[in-house]
Amino acid sequence: MKNKILILLAFFTILKAFSETKKETFNYKVSFLQFQDVDSTNLQKFALIEKQYKDKDYEQSLEGALILLKSDIDPLLRYKINMHISEIFRVNNNHKKAIEYLLKSVDIFEKSTSLDGLSSPKDVKYLVQPYFMLANEYLRLELKDSAKVYYDKVLNFNGSSKEIMSFKAKTSSTLSGIYMQDSLYSKAKEYAQAAITIHRQYNNKISESAALGNLASIYLSQNEFKKSKSIYEEALDLIKHEGGDRALRIKQQLYYNLAYNLYKLEDHEAYKAQEESYNLKDAQRDKEIRRIIENLEKKYNFDIEKEYFLEQAKNKRLEEQRIFWGVAIACLLIIFSLIYVIKLNNLKQNNLALKLSETKLLQNQQIDKIKSETQVRILNATIDGKESERKQIAETLHDSVSALLSSANLHLQATRKQFNGSTPVEIDKTQQIIIEASHKIRDLSHTLVSSVLLKFGLNFAVKEIASKYSNSELVIETDIQNIQRYHQNFEIKVYNIISEFINNILKHSRAKRALITIIEENGRLFITIQDNGVGFDKTKINEKNGLGLNQIDARIQIMKGYFNIDSSKKKGTKISIELPVIEREIMTHV
Repeated sequence: MKNKILILLAFFTILKAFSETKKETFNYKVSFLQFQDVDSTNLQKFALIEKQYKDKDYEQSLEGALILLKSDIDPLLRYKINMHISEIFRVNNNHKKAIEYLLKSVDIFEKSTSLDGLSSPKDVKYLVQPYFMLANEYLRLELKDSAKVYYDKVLNFNGSSKEIMSFKAKTSSTLSGIYMQDSLYSKAKEYAQAAITIHRQYNNKISESAALGNLASIYLSQNEFKKSKSIYEEALDLIKHEGGDRALRIKQQLYYNLAYNLYKLEDHEAYKAQEESYNLKDAQRDKEIRRIIENLEKKYNFDIEKEYFLEQAKNKRLEEQRIFWGVAIACLLIIFSLIYVIKLNNLKQNNLALKLSETKLLQNQQIDKIKSETQVRILNATIDGKESERKQIAETLHDSVSALLSSANLHLQATRKQFNGSTPVEIDKTQQIIIEASHKIRDLSHTLVSSVLLKFGLNFAVKEIASKYSNSELVIETDIQNIQRYHQNFEIKVYNIISEFINNILKHSRAKRALITIIEENGRLFITIQDNGVGFDKTKINEKNGLGLNQIDARIQIMKGYFNIDSSKKKGTKISIELPVIEREIMTHV
């Protein structure tokens, strides 16, 4: 039963890779009638709404679309706006709302007299697409019966253009997966074969290969291992010369399922198929990392406006320093005046008693200072221990345990040659287990310490965490200038401090925007983290809630840095940190 579940998961991954559309703004951006009666201003407004969506400003895009719907607009534009709103709700996982606006789009197309009698394939696509999208949304809500109603509408739709047949193929593949999940294998095969036929008709090799993989998975679920093996090999042969992300993703899943199929047939080629699947997955992961780096480099090419913001922040910091020194001098003058008055009043008192009092005061201050420094060092040592332990475990897993597993695998490979082609199944199984363990150890070592931080440094790691936690509710921006690679322990400490503050923003601030600024000047790192959230009263932080801040304060003190929080209710929060840079060690060769 467990193996069947794994097969089904792999099958639906292939199905998802096949059936999902590319990451475009919308699929329905095809003009099917001239907008003769539509005011050009409304078209300009709709273009702005689409741009806001593309920039992931979903709130503004939705607000603009809802306002435009209230205007006197052409039915075709009204259709497009409803489709647009449905898409916004879909990407934000509000599937019930997505269905509501899809149904409005269908209703406009079916009932509007100005749209009657359309026969062009591009025109008809405007009805078959919302049918398909409605079915998908119902399926996401696990309402299979409602989903099947609209999938049937797609399959029964009149028309044989390439676009319409593409929707029918996607629908057939999805229905095949549904019936396979329900163990109705005869129907599942029927729909899988229908998808294969359509893709073959239009020479779409990648989609045909995915559909063949679906068919093979059905036979695999029925324990018809020889039949499923033959179909998997046919699917792989079809795309052996194809490149691109989708083709590689489908190949990886096909090899993965084929490996299990061969294992059930007790075929030693199972190991090679599994190894090929892992190699393809690693290649995809490396490609994705390169893409992330390229996007980061493009995304964080700051314009003049952000340079102006940076200059303003710098000026504000200098102004705060001037105020600080002004207040400090005034305090010193007051203190000196008080001391002078006290001395005048105490001249008549016993000098010995005065000396004793001063000595006692100094002793108490010294004791308080020792206690404070001890608490800071204990707290800092605890944090240092955790970071060092995580880093040590990650390095041990990656450098030592992985090396031992690789060595064991090589020994087994050498042992294989001694059997003259008749290798015992146990050796194959052992090698599979060793390879799987190697991959899991590698993934675990990356989880303990940020792999982006270790490989590419603080710059990319901070940008990655900002991108990771940004969403439609909170946008986190970064402004990083003139920083380089530093000592690894220093980078880990700074990264953990920033991560702690970002977590506080996510948990408590209810902010819409946040900005992380990092600048290196004269051997010192200036870090500012600010948000426009609800803020807080620093005087009302209890010991439990302030534990995280105490830990950060201890860390910054031991790093000989400066730390300040500026916050008040409903006015956001600004964190200012200043740290002396610890340069990266240079290795010398003897």
